[in-house]
Amino acid sequence: MFSGLIAYRGTIVAMDRPPSGGMSLAVRCEGVATEKPEPKDSIAVNGTCLTATRIDGETVWFDVIPETIERTNLGDRSIGESVNLEYSLRMGDRMGGHFVYGHVDAAARVIARGAEGQGERVRIERPPELAPMIAQKAFIAIDGISLTVATVGDGWFEVALIPETLARTTLGARPVGSKVNLEVDPLARYAYAAACAMAVPEEAH
Repeated sequence: MFSGLIAYRGTIVAMDRPPSGGMSLAVRCEGVATEKPEPKDSIAVNGTCLTATRIDGETVWFDVIPETIERTNLGDRSIGESVNLEYSLRMGDRMGGHFVYGHVDAAARVIARGAEGQGERVRIERPPELAPMIAQKAFIAIDGISLTVATVGDGWFEVALIPETLARTTLGARPVGSKVNLEVDPLARYAYAAACAMAVPEEAH
């Protein structure tokens, strides 16, 4: 479980793709000395919950299965690129964002971005299968960052980013046309699933 508050960055140092599929991903991670992760621990990389398989100093290795590569933007990353990192929550940690599982629903493209006040407004694709769960003023995790949906439109939604978010996370440098990982608010997911389950089909005439 994560909060969507990004305190650390990582740098990709290796991406090995075996013929059998998937990927072995190595990330040089900030915060290793402080957070003291161990193999088997969960770490969110760009909002994707991955299991550490090996740790050597500041470098952490992860196995990324084909399903994860297909559903997230991790396969689009490159060596030397920065990623957002969040270590899993501990009992008693301050909860300042929202509950983020690290189970990415889809990768969607950045459509537009522009200055707004001290920060920026970013427009992102709103995948049809997620549209009922992306509502104005609801939470959403974008590349693992807990954000509030500012507004929604036909096939898109927007978030407003403050300077702190632009400086601390990868969203500050994510260009138009690139993909970001989306995870809808778990409460919205459960509410939508419940509504679908309660819907009574019309009787056949």
